[in-house]
Amino acid sequence: MNEPQGYQEVERDISSPFSTSQTKPTEYGLRRRNGRGLIVGLSAVLLLVLGGTGVIVYSYLNDPFRKLEEFPENKYFDEFQSLAGLRFRSDLRVEADLGWKDNIGRLMVFTPVGRDRQLAVFIPPKLSSIFFNKGQHYLVEVEVKEGGLIYAEACRKN
Repeated sequence: MNEPQGYQEVERDISSPFSTSQTKPTEYGLRRRNGRGLIVGLSAVLLLVLGGTGVIVYSYLNDPFRKLEEFPENKYFDEFQSLAGLRFRSDLRVEADLGWKDNIGRLMVFTPVGRDRQLAVFIPPKLSSIFFNKGQHYLVEVEVKEGGLIYAEACRKN
């Protein structure tokens, strides 16, 4: 190669500030550590997914409303005697409170969601801690008792 005049190749002594350290990470060690982090991260994600799935399955299986049939509104209005003693679930909207008596219960008017007819439902004292406001939706376990009066056995706000 032709070098320009006045150009001299100078060797420079360049050293690393880490050249005096006793331990140097090897390429294998770096890869191994990154692999462990990946495994730990994937394990954590897997545990979260399994835990979330477990909670969903547990709440589904312990839902008391899951095993009940939908309240047959038309059959009730046609012939309530055939439903006496049976329990159903119904998605109800609060329409009115007809009154209550201490240690006896409360009589409420509900409308099944998506329907036009209203139902009078007796709320026993065991459900007195629930405060019903007009327009609220509740999933209710109902039982048709003697005389066709509908009793609420359990309620859950939707």
